[in-house]
Amino acid sequence: MIHEVDEALRGLLREEALDGSDVEVVFDAPTKDWAARRNAPTINLYLYDIREDLRKRSRGLINEYDRRARVTGRRLPPRYYKLSYLLSAWTQRPEDEHRLLSLLLDALLRHDALPVERLTGRVHDLGLPVDLQVGLPPPEDRSFADVWTALGGELKPSLDVVLSVPIVPARVFEAGPPVTDGPYVAVNDTTSPLADPPRRKHVLAALATVPAQETEPDASETRHKRAPRRRRKSS
Repeated sequence: MIHEVDEALRGLLREEALDGSDVEVVFDAPTKDWAARRNAPTINLYLYDIREDLRKRSRGLINEYDRRARVTGRRLPPRYYKLSYLLSAWTQRPEDEHRLLSLLLDALLRHDALPVERLTGRVHDLGLPVDLQVGLPPPEDRSFADVWTALGGELKPSLDVVLSVPIVPARVFEAGPPVTDGPYVAVNDTTSPLADPPRRKHVLAALATVPAQETEPDASETRHKRAPRRRRKSS
């Protein structure tokens, strides 16, 4: 799943920001040793954090259906994971790096999610959007300076790119067999008891024997009825 997102993000930057230039896009950790070996303009996409987006977690189960619209199983809803990339430009001059960062930022701000045509594999088959955010303030529990310090390099201007990727758990719960007996009606369903004439006659006869519910008399019929007047005896 992660490698599919990597390729989608790489293709987006190459075509919409770099315009087919020879600038390389890599996913290496930008350590001090890596920077010393670099000898050509490079865009670095370092995946430095993976964590679940708890705000998008759902409860319950999702039904799976066959061609006859019958429930065949139930699975857990998708869970979303945030992939955080540290996007930086590497050239011989800071001015060129700033120019590349400007192009990258402009290309990413055109999209709220990765374009569907760039998605492949399981991420594409899910049919769910992969939300994209760029340049948001870092969480309180970490800062970008800490990331650069952990890499052993100097602080460098960069963009924080966060993708929220849906993942469907592989666990599936099997559903019980469909009901094939009882007084129910299913449209265009040959397994229904009402589809067979003898069984239909038996079911309808059983339904006809259900006693009708007694109704209360209409209040309008008794509203004007009065109790008979008793005659007074004469003295």
